[in-house]
Amino acid sequence: MYQPSHGGFAVRDPAALLGELSAGVSATLVTVSGGRLAATILPMLYDRGDGPLGTLRGHLARENPQWRDLDPGVDALAIFDGPEAYVSPRHYPSTRAGGRHVPTWNYVTVQAAGPLTVLEDAAWLREVVGRLTDRHEAGAPRPWSADSAPPDYLRGQLRAIVGVELRVGRLEAKRKLSQNRDPRDAAEVIASLAAGTPEERAVAEEMARAAAPARDR
Repeated sequence: MYQPSHGGFAVRDPAALLGELSAGVSATLVTVSGGRLAATILPMLYDRGDGPLGTLRGHLARENPQWRDLDPGVDALAIFDGPEAYVSPRHYPSTRAGGRHVPTWNYVTVQAAGPLTVLEDAAWLREVVGRLTDRHEAGAPRPWSADSAPPDYLRGQLRAIVGVELRVGRLEAKRKLSQNRDPRDAAEVIASLAAGTPEERAVAEEMARAAAPARDR
């Protein structure tokens, strides 16, 4: 991941951010399979305590060719993207005062890389599917559980998927949230995005979080 020497965009605890993002957004899993790049969007569980940098677990459709012919010499990459938004120079007070600026893009992202293992054990798959389901059903008034499905039907569905386990060997994260801007410029961007779309409001919240430690210092 490109981290410029200026700007303060690097994240001190990327594992914490990975835990936060993976609980709510899917990963883009990128591999080299059959000599070609392949990518799939899928939810993944992050077990931070399993290994030095943690382990990611999920599953792919058995018919998805990505899990076949994986290149053992090339790590897989799981990308978790948080909120993102376009930032216009028109938001900057310094622009109105005669400053010259260009548009930019604010975002939050984590990249986790490491060797990928394919697993077909039914018990392993049942646990991962159950944990993923429970996580995403947790806020529902009447949560659905994998135990609600007829056992024969569930076994058939598990035969249609394969598990993937990524042992994280490299973990990088970035919060590009106008930390390199004049505080007055950043404050107006926050105010403008806070009145926008849900995605823009989420970026405004992230910007406010990023700005708070600087104000405290």
